[in-house]
Amino acid sequence: MSKSLFLYFLFFTCTAYARSDRFPIPPNSSIRLFYIQRSSNANTVIYDANLLPNKTLNPKDPVYTYWIRYAEKGQKEELSTIQRTLAYGLYTNPISTESNTYEGYFLAYRKRKFVVKLDTKGSPIALFPINNKLQILKRVYVHVNESNLMPSVNYIELFGKDPVTGKDVYERFIP
Repeated sequence: MSKSLFLYFLFFTCTAYARSDRFPIPPNSSIRLFYIQRSSNANTVIYDANLLPNKTLNPKDPVYTYWIRYAEKGQKEELSTIQRTLAYGLYTNPISTESNTYEGYFLAYRKRKFVVKLDTKGSPIALFPINNKLQILKRVYVHVNESNLMPSVNYIELFGKDPVTGKDVYERFIP
């Protein structure tokens, strides 16, 4: 599959640009890892920890991904097969040296690997490279250019927290 077609699946929408700070903020959740919003509309992809009853990450699928369709009625909706396998899905694999810890990457962007685990308080976190350091990822904003036949990504913004200091961290990059 061509990169352009792949990005089309990843960022397919039909409305104009919007600023990242004008989108609805998903409700807080104790299992929320992070979420993705795109310039094209307010629909939001949510990434939550998939915990077992004993409060450990599910080894078969440690992250549960779904939509909140703010541009429609604000309903929760499952990802389609194409969205899950080509665009917003994740690949995760257990890290053999750390129990209940998983390394992974976005199927749409494999250049940056992340880690999903529980912090020292037992809360799920996703550590993602922000400014070349693993930080707690909270939010991703993707600015899409839809003026051509195939949409393309202008830039990606990463918002997170430093796991040691708790300070906000930010990076903007062109993929």
